[in-house]
Amino acid sequence: MSKISHSDLRRNFRELLATPMCVETASVFDPMSARIAADLGFEVGILGGSVASLQVLAAPDFALITLSEFVEQATRIGRVAQLPFIADADHGYGNALNVMRTVEELERAGVAALTIEDTLLPAQFARKSTDLISIEEGIGKVKAALEARVDPGLSIIARTNAGVLPTSAIIERTLAYEKAGADGICIVGIKDFEHLEQISEKLSVPLMLVTYGNPELNDSQRLASLGVRVVVAGHAAYFAAIKATYDSLRAQRQLTHSTSNLSATELTHTYTLPENYVAWAKEFMDVQE
Repeated sequence: MSKISHSDLRRNFRELLATPMCVETASVFDPMSARIAADLGFEVGILGGSVASLQVLAAPDFALITLSEFVEQATRIGRVAQLPFIADADHGYGNALNVMRTVEELERAGVAALTIEDTLLPAQFARKSTDLISIEEGIGKVKAALEARVDPGLSIIARTNAGVLPTSAIIERTLAYEKAGADGICIVGIKDFEHLEQISEKLSVPLMLVTYGNPELNDSQRLASLGVRVVVAGHAAYFAAIKATYDSLRAQRQLTHSTSNLSATELTHTYTLPENYVAWAKEFMDVQE
């Protein structure tokens, strides 16, 4: 198998964004999963921030993973990737200057694109975990990311959450990020096609949706007609791997107790100890619900 250069993969991803079609990402979390996804014909993969946190720390998605840890995992994937993959770079691991460092490191790792979101991360004292930064700060992060990239083929995608603000406010944000030069807009929290249409009709850049398998958005042709080029439906492959690991090890120990029926979601909850993190947040951060 001949290796494809990072530049070629980035070009492939940009060509994908320019086509009138909508594709679903493969969840890639290590070199093996990246090779499998490419062999099965997936057009694009994604290294999710939540998945990286599970893979590296066995911790829930509370912005605990560091930039260096995330980049190490992305580098392992980039070393063998035969398909373009997107890095979910969360908030860029800090302010606009940190975003610049994040872009520099992930570009070297071989990603084809990365998302920078405007969620206020990590969670702040006495603030909701879904609070967003100001539009002005979000614009600064987009511009910083564009300034930091060396290869113009690397796609910078600005991400926001349409589920936490009125639609008019989300339109204002997405338009501002487009004007700032983002190569695409990633949106979380879209409820249905009517919600999507209200936002997408104002935009001209390609869209990426994180749907978590929302059945209200299960129509790839309609999504494509509204400018959506990439859909992240979830990370089923990774959670299936957790379930398979548990079942295999349990069978090896010849255990027969009832926990054999635990789902991947239940297993993830059991082994990431989320109650500890929630309790610590309440004790030390006075987190608002």
